[in-house]
Amino acid sequence: MALLEDALGGWTGGALLGIGAAVVAPSIIPAAGSILRPVAKALVRGGLLVTESVRGVVAEASEHVTDLVAEVRAESDARSSRGRTERRSTPSSLHPQH
Repeated sequence: MALLEDALGGWTGGALLGIGAAVVAPSIIPAAGSILRPVAKALVRGGLLVTESVRGVVAEASEHVTDLVAEVRAESDARSSRGRTERRSTPSSLHPQH
């Protein structure tokens, strides 16, 4: 073996490993694929469930924020209307009536 390594410049170990991997890989990959596919499907299924849950939470939070904005606008409009009504009903001190 040492003679072969010397002749090939030290590439024999790496080459044998590479050739061995190339020969064994086709038989390992289908076995790994049959094991990894259900795991990958479970991960995707979990990701979809999380995504749907997050969408529901975001939709509910958005609805609450929209309700709050509507309440604040209604209160602001009511204050503005009251302020305008009060200003109209009180005589102005700057312009005394004769």
